[in-house]
Amino acid sequence: MTLDEALDALRARIEPGRAEGQKTYHKQTREVLGIPNPVLNDLTKDWRRSLSVQERVELASALWDTDIFEARLAAAKLLTQARIKPDDAVWALIGSWVPEFDSWAIADHACMAGQKRLTADPVRIEDVEPWTRSDHLWTRRAALVITLPWTKQNNPKPDDLAIRDRVLGWAASYVDDPEWFIQKAVAWWLRDLSKHDPARTRAFLDSYGDRMKPFARKEAAKYLA
Repeated sequence: MTLDEALDALRARIEPGRAEGQKTYHKQTREVLGIPNPVLNDLTKDWRRSLSVQERVELASALWDTDIFEARLAAAKLLTQARIKPDDAVWALIGSWVPEFDSWAIADHACMAGQKRLTADPVRIEDVEPWTRSDHLWTRRAALVITLPWTKQNNPKPDDLAIRDRVLGWAASYVDDPEWFIQKAVAWWLRDLSKHDPARTRAFLDSYGDRMKPFARKEAAKYLA
């Protein structure tokens, strides 16, 4: 499939009158076509079935480079799959997108693709760690979003607990960050963790809660008794 064919397929699924609302909601300055997310899911699911891994990487890269809102979402969805072999090129492409993140929807879709590759090879956590020291807000945020799977394990193995504690260390380094999206990301990580590991969540809040923004502290403790 060529880039032109993919863009034609996207444009054929535009919902009239939707683009302006999406552009406002997602605070986009780039082109927004106005395509519902379930439609993008169905379209990219078909593409994943018909394309090789290399073809998917090439198409995802080309779609991302158009800088069209839905094309970037589709690029991420093309690479969102638990089992991809080989996947080094997929991981590298996702990593190359991180410095270009500028809004939560695009960042979250790309991070969902990244979560699959990170859980497939947790050694890649070493690639993520430098993001926590970036001057780029969205890169720092991505370090927490892409590691969310480690909040959800009920019976984590020792290696998983080590990653969980490592990410909590990153979150601790973020608690004084004034950026709303960083505070929200810390709260999101802790809130999800509290459902599976309330002890670690409480310990974090006992140590750092007073330094978090009130809304973030409240969100983080939402499911704690």
